[in-house]
Amino acid sequence: MLKAALPQTTRRRLAGLLGVLGAVLALMLAGAGPAAAHATLQSTDPAQNSVLATAPQAVTLTFSEAVSLSGDSVRVLDPAGKAVDTGNPAHADGKDNTARVGLNAGLAGGTYTVAWRAVSEDSHPIGGAFTFSVGAPSDTSVSATALSGAEADDVVAALYGTGRAVAYGAFALLAGTAAFVLICWPGGAARRPVQRLLMTGWVALLVSTVAVLMLRGPYERGSGVGQAFDLSLVRTTLDERIGTALAARLLLLAASGVFLSLLVGQLGQPAQPTAPGAGAGPGAEAEAAKAEHVDAEAAEEAELRELERRAAERPEREARLGLGVAGLVLATALSATWAGADHASVGIQVWLALPLGMLHLVAMALWLGGLATMLVGLRHGIGAEVADRFSKVAFGAVAVLTATGLYQSWRGLGSWGALTGTEYGRLLLVKTGCVVAMLGVAWISRSWLARLRSAPDEAAAVEPVEVEAPEPAAVAARHSDDPVRQAQLARQQTARANAGRDRGLTPTRAGLRRSVLVEALAAVAVLVVTTMLTNSPPGRVADEVSAGAPAGPAAGAPAPGVPAPTVPGQTLELKLPYDTKGRTPNAKGTATVTLNPARTGPNEVHLKLDGADGRPVEVPEVQLAFTLPDRDLGPLPVTLAPEGTGRWSGTAQLPLPGNWVVSVVVRSSDIDQATEIKPLKIG
Repeated sequence: MLKAALPQTTRRRLAGLLGVLGAVLALMLAGAGPAAAHATLQSTDPAQNSVLATAPQAVTLTFSEAVSLSGDSVRVLDPAGKAVDTGNPAHADGKDNTARVGLNAGLAGGTYTVAWRAVSEDSHPIGGAFTFSVGAPSDTSVSATALSGAEADDVVAALYGTGRAVAYGAFALLAGTAAFVLICWPGGAARRPVQRLLMTGWVALLVSTVAVLMLRGPYERGSGVGQAFDLSLVRTTLDERIGTALAARLLLLAASGVFLSLLVGQLGQPAQPTAPGAGAGPGAEAEAAKAEHVDAEAAEEAELRELERRAAERPEREARLGLGVAGLVLATALSATWAGADHASVGIQVWLALPLGMLHLVAMALWLGGLATMLVGLRHGIGAEVADRFSKVAFGAVAVLTATGLYQSWRGLGSWGALTGTEYGRLLLVKTGCVVAMLGVAWISRSWLARLRSAPDEAAAVEPVEVEAPEPAAVAARHSDDPVRQAQLARQQTARANAGRDRGLTPTRAGLRRSVLVEALAAVAVLVVTTMLTNSPPGRVADEVSAGAPAGPAAGAPAPGVPAPTVPGQTLELKLPYDTKGRTPNAKGTATVTLNPARTGPNEVHLKLDGADGRPVEVPEVQLAFTLPDRDLGPLPVTLAPEGTGRWSGTAQLPLPGNWVVSVVVRSSDIDQATEIKPLKIG
């Protein structure tokens, strides 16, 4: 049992480690509840595009889920672009899904622009703008600088993304190397290169976690890298969901230090000597087999020796079992610090997405981290048996990655169109290509492994070559004038120099090592794309977050990137064919947007939906919004009033001239939805 394998002090440490890990994991999972992926603006006070008789005292925003605010999350600008808010927005009435900022007294009449920025519950920044008017609408001029805070600083964004990518790689290296040692190569714990891999993973994960924690504040607020050392921003980050996850990760890293010391301390010790004659190698088994044919007495003696051998190996097996359980809990808890603060923690089916997201990360670590350890093992002469074990582990990890990846793709995309029509979908295609390339290289690695198994001399583990110190005669030869002795000394020195470099690298091992190296390089590409995926809004909700974004012209546009022509003061009509891919009669048709007078300021808008047969159709939901990408203004939604079947009207405030984008969201059923966009030029 485990008590017999581990000293009492070690057992206490291991039990304490398991307790800490279990508590942290429970804490991470307890805070994850259902929510809508990425917060969306649900209502505003004053209402969007409304005209008020008197100036309001405050502006209040209500979101679909809890949001985090900063000192400039909500800004209100007058027609001249001057800020008229009191600053420091806060949650209204203690509700964490609201944001309220006060306004200066004595506001003059005209159109005011509200620019807002917050952090949704899945840790992604969101932003937008809308207008309202006091007295009567007016022309307004809002500078691009006033709304530039909706984008993160380029340097901060690059460093933040790099930190997240390094964290993924470090987790894979740490967890994958430990698993490789426990499952495939226990003797590797005594090797310096393997210990360096473990320490590199631990240190890299620690440094990257601290870096992400410090950069999170500037990343959310769009400020420079100098704000990374602002402790007030760090405290604010710690109050958010992602801050809690990062703090939990640091605590788990402290516990992982204890785990690593136990791993190296228990498995990295020299093997205990067995009873005389109780050899564990093929020679001992062969000798026992021969003795079995001699007489019954020799057979009993061989059986006794086998029992002694198993008894000698039992402490190591039980130590590996205990460390394996602790390592599994640790890896699961660490994976929860990502899944609990990212896409898996919000959206549909959170109860299923969270555990599958954690399983996906652990399987990724088993595969990618195991590849790195495999490279080191091949360099130090591991046998075909070790490579076979890892091959089986890698196969299981790939199967889990495939199953969980398919679910995550379905959950994040929501439709086939999002696969090519959103950034999330395109990154997913790139990641799929990288994984397919890894599988192709892995197949080549299996062929090299088959060759290694078929060569008995190469399949056995190769022990490190111990280079003996030069004999006194060789030392004396240095000072000898005999050319024969000097040539002999030169050959010895060359052999000694090459012994450490060439040990274990037979042609077959070298080929397998090259194949595994290419596979590991492809894994690095997968990690980079995965980081980009976690920073991108899922395709299922991309339209809600960036409705009207210039992803390309809709069907019927005059030419790619060319706005529809407008004549100021005249009525403009835009036709946007749509197809929600549903089976109901209203799933396919044409949306017609009429804009009058098609110039800056207030515009009367009419929207009509006609089916494929040209007749008006009714739909459960329709949305209309305008965006000015060049100025980071919008989306500015239009409040639509129904005027009959398939007919709506409203007022759109277009405060600035420029190349606008109109977007129409049509939902034909509970699950079928399409977003169509079209550019137009105002002014």
